[in-house]
Amino acid sequence: MDEFLIGVRLRAGQNAGDYRVSEDLDLHVGDLCLVETEGEPAVGEIRRPRRPLPEAKRERPYRRVLRLVSESEAGDHRAHATREREAVDTVQQFARTRGLTMKIVDVEMTPRARRVLVYFNAEDRVDFRDLVRDLAREFRARIEMRQIGARDTTKIMDGIGPCGRQLCCSSYLRKFEPVAVKMAKAQDVPLTDSRLLGNCGRLKCCLLYEFSTYEALRARLPKVNTPCQASCGGGGCMTGKVRSIRVLKESVVVSFPDGTEAEVPLSEITWEGRSHITFALDRPAPRSGA
Repeated sequence: MDEFLIGVRLRAGQNAGDYRVSEDLDLHVGDLCLVETEGEPAVGEIRRPRRPLPEAKRERPYRRVLRLVSESEAGDHRAHATREREAVDTVQQFARTRGLTMKIVDVEMTPRARRVLVYFNAEDRVDFRDLVRDLAREFRARIEMRQIGARDTTKIMDGIGPCGRQLCCSSYLRKFEPVAVKMAKAQDVPLTDSRLLGNCGRLKCCLLYEFSTYEALRARLPKVNTPCQASCGGGGCMTGKVRSIRVLKESVVVSFPDGTEAEVPLSEITWEGRSHITFALDRPAPRSGA
């Protein structure tokens, strides 16, 4: 019997993980199913359709999807999710009563262990000892507080990015990579541009996606203010200075002594004694007559 991998999310705000599933289970995105966990089986939601299990991954110890849930199990799961959402408002109200400046992001309740895990965001350190006592009496459970950063907060709360798609952190990113200001500079994005910031108020994760491409292209271009010579056709050249660069176009804007400027392709410019450089990177030269 063929086996497949399918993406299952155990709770909102978490990434879907891969689970092994047999072909006789008819599962679709949005269905609730019972899956293996470290402890007892848990209810999860299908978030990615099944796909063939690669031969190279057949020996990996994926947990399995056991079956679809029953109507009563689905009802219990949804009711529990509702109680957790309501608990967010309850904890936030207790925090306000105590005068605590904190945003309650999520509440995870485990009835069997009688444990309530509260995720919150705050700019500064918060003394929540009195709040914990209030919540322990309210929920009659052991309370654990966990402070998370702005990016994790946005990941849990989800949203739509300026590109019109679901946020990367909520949909598929499994961890946050460092995003530095130099990545914006390399892509010629003004540091004062508010579009640099994501929903979390931090530099967008997508600045990282094309950074390596920009670095590779910039390494082939002269720096601003570098003296250069631009081909004028007919074998002549004009001396000028690089005023600005066009990274993706692989060209530079050259200013000439007579006050004029021109955008010149990389293939038609020399600088610091370098000979003309082939315009296309790792691209074969065109054949004659092509």
